Amino acid sequence: MTGTFGKGHHLHLIDGSAYIFRAYHALPPLTRQSDGLPVGAVAGFSSILWGEITRDKGAGAATHIAVIFDHSSKTFRNRLYAPYKANRPEPPEDLRPQFPLTREATRAFNVACIEVPDYEADDIIATLARQAVEAGGSCTIVSSDKDLMQLVRPGVDMHDPMKNRPIGPDEVMEKFGVTPDKVVDVQALAGDSTDNVPGAPGIGLKTAALLINEFGSLEDLLSRASEIKQPKRREALEQNADLIRISKQLVSLDANAPVPVTLDALEVTTPDPEKLMAFLTEMEFRSLARRVSERLKIAAPVIEARSDDSPQTAEETRLPFDHAAYEAIRDRAALDRWIARIRDVGHVAVDTETTSLDEMQAELVGISLSVDAGQAAYVPLGHKQGGGDLFGSTELVAGQLGLDETLKALKPLLEDPAILKIGQNMKYDWKIFARHGIRITPFDDTMLMSYALSAGLNNHGMDELSERHLGHQPIPIKSLLGSGKSQLTFDRVGIEDAVKYAAEDADVTLRLWQKFKPQLHRARVTTVYETLERPLVTVLANMEMAGVLVDRDTLSRMSNAFAQKLAQYEDEIQDIAGEKFNVGSPKQLGEVLFDRMGVPGGEKGKTGAYATGADVLEDITTLEDSHPKGARLAAKVLDWRQISKLKSTYTDALQLAINPETGRVHTSYSIAGANTGRLASTDPNLQNIPVRTEEGRRIREAFVAPKGKVLVSLDYSQIELRILAHMADIPALQQAFRDGLDIHAMTASEMFNVPLDQMTPEIRRRAKAINFGVIYGISGFGLARNLRIPRAEAQGFIDRYFERFPGIREYMDATVKFAKDNGFVQTLFGRKIHTPEINAKGPGAGFAKRAAINAPIQGTAADVIRRAMIRMPAAIEGLPARMLLQVHDELLFEVEESATEALIKAARDTMEQANHPVVPLKVPLVVDAGQGRNWAEAH
Repeated sequence: MTGTFGKGHHLHLIDGSAYIFRAYHALPPLTRQSDGLPVGAVAGFSSILWGEITRDKGAGAATHIAVIFDHSSKTFRNRLYAPYKANRPEPPEDLRPQFPLTREATRAFNVACIEVPDYEADDIIATLARQAVEAGGSCTIVSSDKDLMQLVRPGVDMHDPMKNRPIGPDEVMEKFGVTPDKVVDVQALAGDSTDNVPGAPGIGLKTAALLINEFGSLEDLLSRASEIKQPKRREALEQNADLIRISKQLVSLDANAPVPVTLDALEVTTPDPEKLMAFLTEMEFRSLARRVSERLKIAAPVIEARSDDSPQTAEETRLPFDHAAYEAIRDRAALDRWIARIRDVGHVAVDTETTSLDEMQAELVGISLSVDAGQAAYVPLGHKQGGGDLFGSTELVAGQLGLDETLKALKPLLEDPAILKIGQNMKYDWKIFARHGIRITPFDDTMLMSYALSAGLNNHGMDELSERHLGHQPIPIKSLLGSGKSQLTFDRVGIEDAVKYAAEDADVTLRLWQKFKPQLHRARVTTVYETLERPLVTVLANMEMAGVLVDRDTLSRMSNAFAQKLAQYEDEIQDIAGEKFNVGSPKQLGEVLFDRMGVPGGEKGKTGAYATGADVLEDITTLEDSHPKGARLAAKVLDWRQISKLKSTYTDALQLAINPETGRVHTSYSIAGANTGRLASTDPNLQNIPVRTEEGRRIREAFVAPKGKVLVSLDYSQIELRILAHMADIPALQQAFRDGLDIHAMTASEMFNVPLDQMTPEIRRRAKAINFGVIYGISGFGLARNLRIPRAEAQGFIDRYFERFPGIREYMDATVKFAKDNGFVQTLFGRKIHTPEINAKGPGAGFAKRAAINAPIQGTAADVIRRAMIRMPAAIEGLPARMLLQVHDELLFEVEESATEALIKAARDTMEQANHPVVPLKVPLVVDAGQGRNWAEAH
C-alpha cells in the first residue's frame, strides 16, 4: 500500500454508466462467436479500463481508481420532480445483457465497482472527487458527460476516453459559455429535454450563458427579471421561476452521497491473472487477452478465431489512443524487430511523411507502421537541424536510420505477396515508394473502403473518418507545420512531435481497416471495392507518374495571344459602356450594367454589390431587342471571362506545372472525389479544358507526343445516353443505337415529326440539348437558357419528350422512389451512391431528386471506363504504348508511330467490352479513335 490517500495521489473515476451507452452508440457491433451474445460495449469498456490501470506512472496517472455505475433509473430526484427522466427510452435489446457484464469486467480487472441506491453515478463521482481534493490529492473523471463538467476545478479535471482529450475550464467554457462554477445555473435555465429538466421555455444554452454572465448568478437573474428588456425572455423567467429553481436542484450534483468505500480502498492493484484471463477468454476478447498476457508476462489463452470476415476482433477499434506508447525506430535492431513482428502478424498499416503533396517531387522524411491497434512506430529518416526554422540547416538530426538502408530492409516486406499493406489514400504512398524502386503489393485502402461503403454520406479523408468512426480527433498537421508564409515542411518537425503525429496516422488507418473490412461484405459492396476501386490505384499511379509532355513554347505563345485578345475585349467593352472601368471587377461591372446603363433585373447580394455571375450575364444577352447595348456588353464580358480563365488556369498555370526533371505535367486523380465514381483531376486539373470553343481546343495543341510517337485518343460515343436507353428500357432509342443512327437526329424526328432527310441543324441541336439535359434533370428554365428560347417553349419540348418516351419518366419516378425507400441508388455494377437529402423539403429537394436520377447513369458510365482502365495494362502489354490521361469518357495514350493501329484495336476492344460479362447492355458501346502529333489533332 502507498499509505493514506493524500498529496501525490491521483484518483481516476470512470463513469461506467455513461460510458457503456456511449460505447454502444459510437462503436460498431460485436458479438461473441460461440453464442452470438452482444459484447461490443463490454469490449470498449474493458479496453478503456485496461488502459487506465496500465498507464505509465507520472503526472495524471492513476494511483487509485474506481468505476461508478447507476444503481437504478429511480433516485431522489424523482421525488423532487416526478417527470425527471421519465421519457427516457428503454435501453436497446442488445445492450441490456451487457450491463451486468461491465460490472463483471470491472471486478475481473480488480477495480472497485461502486453504485449506491437512490443516487446517480454522477453524485457518487461528485462525492469521491470532493473527498480526493479535501484529502490533498487530485482527481480525473473519465467521461465526456456534460453534467459532470460542473465538477471541474483546481484538483479536478476530466478526460474524454473516446477522443483522448482532456476537459478543463477552457473546454467547459467552450461547451457552456461560462466557467465551471456557473454551469449549474446555465443548465437550470436552459433545461434539458432529454432528462425532462424543464428550465425556462424558449431559452437555450447560448441565451442562458449570456444571461448568467450578465447577472452573475441564477438567483440574481430571477430576482432582477423585471430588468430584462426582451418581453418573451422576461415572461419566461417571471412565470417559471419555481420550475427553474427545481431545475437547479435536479442538475446540481450531490457531493455528500453515502459512498460505502474509503479512498484508500481504491488503490490500483495488479489484477489476478487467472481471474482476468478467465473473463477475457469467456468474452472471446483475443486482442485484449494478448496485450494483457504480454504486460503480465503470462501465456496468452487460446481463443478460437472469429468466424466472420473481420481481420481481427472489432474490439481493437475501441482502444484509447496513447501517443506516449508510440515508438521511434532509431536503429537497425528496432527496425528488424518490427519487420519480424509484421511478418508474424501478416499485415501492416503503412504511411509516409514527406516534404510536399506533390508525389513527383516530395522528399521522403519518415515512414510509420502499425500492426495492432495502439501499437505503432515511426522511422525518422530525413529530419533536419533547426526544427523551428524554415531556412534551417540541411544537416540531418542525429539518431536516424539511413534512407537507403531502411528502404533496402523494407523492400522485401512491402513487395511480399504474403503481407497485406494497409494505407489511407494508398496511391500517394505507392508513388512515393515507387520513386524509390519499391512497388507495394498487395494492399488495402481505407479511403476507398469508406468510399465504397458511404459515397454521398461523408468525405473520406482520414481525420473525418477517425472522428466519425473511431470517436478520435487526430493531431492536426497545422499544429506541427503552421500555416501561411511561415509554414514549415515536415523535415523541420522535431522527431518527438513527428512520432506522435505520424504513428497516430498509421494507428488510425489500421483501426479504420479493422472496422471497414467486415462491413464491405455486410453492405454488399465487396465486389465494387475489389474490382472497381482497389485495382484502379496502381493504374492511376502509373499514369500520373508517366505524365504528359507539354510544349512550353506553345503555351507561352498562347498566353501572349490571349493577353492581346483580353486587351482587345476590354477596349470593346469600355467602348460599349462609354467609360473606363475594371472589367475583372464584378462590383464595377454591376454598377455599369444596372446603375448607369439601366439594364433591368439587377439584384444585390449581402455585400451590397450586384450579382454578375455567368447565369446573370447569359440572361442579359437575351435582351437584344429591349436593351441591345446591355446585351452586347454582357456577351463581350462572357467572352472576356472565358479567355481570362483559359489564360490563368491553363496557358499560364500549365507552364508552372511542368516538372523540371521530366519536362511533363503530372496531374493527380482523385478516386473518391465524386459520389458517382467519376474521377477528378487536380494539380493541374486537365478534365475541364473546354472543347466547344476554338480557344479551348487550341490549348490541347500544347499537349504533344515525343519524337517518333503519336498521341491516340479513344472516346466513348454518347455512353450515358446509351446507358439511359438500357436502364429506362426505351426500345426506340435502343434500336437507334443498334442501327448506328444519329441519335440526336432520330430523337428530333420522333419528337417533332420531321423526316430524317429533312432534318435541319437547328432542330437537331434542340434535340441534342434535350437528350443530354434529361440525363441531368434539366428544367424548363435551364433548357430555355441553354437554347435561348422562351421558358414556355422549352418546357413544351421537355413535356413532348416525355410523351414520346414515357419509359424515361417511369425510370425517373422509379429511381426517386427507390432512393426514398433505401437512402441510396445503385449503378448497374452495384456501386451505391447515398442520397441523404432525397426527402428534403424546400429549394434543395429538386436538386436531390435530379442527382438521384442522374447518379445511376453517370455512375454506370464511370464504372465502365474504370473497368476498361483496369483491364488496359494487360490489353496493351507488349506494345510500345502507355496510357496517359483519362478525361471523363476519353482515354489518351502515347504510342510509337509503328504501333498506332495495334494500340487502337487493343484499346478499343477493351473499352467496348468493358461491361462484359457482368452487365450485358441492350445497346452496343462504341468508341471513336483519333491520332495526331498533339492532343487537339487526336481528339
